Amino acid sequence: MKQITTHAEKRGSAWLAGGGVRPTRQRVALASLLIGDGKDRHVTAESLFDAVRHSGEKVSLATVYNTLRTFCDAGLMSEITVDGTKSYFDTNTTEHPHFFWEDTGELTDAARERMQITNLPSAPEGAEIASVDVVIRLRRT
Repeated sequence: MKQITTHAEKRGSAWLAGGGVRPTRQRVALASLLIGDGKDRHVTAESLFDAVRHSGEKVSLATVYNTLRTFCDAGLMSEITVDGTKSYFDTNTTEHPHFFWEDTGELTDAARERMQITNLPSAPEGAEIASVDVVIRLRRT
């Protein structure tokens, strides 16, 4: 990720507005890094923190965590947990599977066109299935 441009800031501010998120300086900076170039991203709080530091913005790691949670709560991002220990945040909020590359720790989108999830168990009484997360772990050969 690079220096934040005016175009990226405008795109980031519009993204925040679309989610009903108040555009503070720090939120706009993070949003600009996440979607400023129009591409989807998978980030961890730590990778986004590093990117914002390199952009020259002053934002604490705690603020990055809190802001990512705010973006998820607003429906702007989704959280994908790998191994129950590491969270990735995805700007693509459509339901889709992911590849997790074990050697690099990278999370990437997997094509959903050929994937079919069938025969899910019934949800317990008083509950409904909200979503199904699919993470396919890959090991290079």
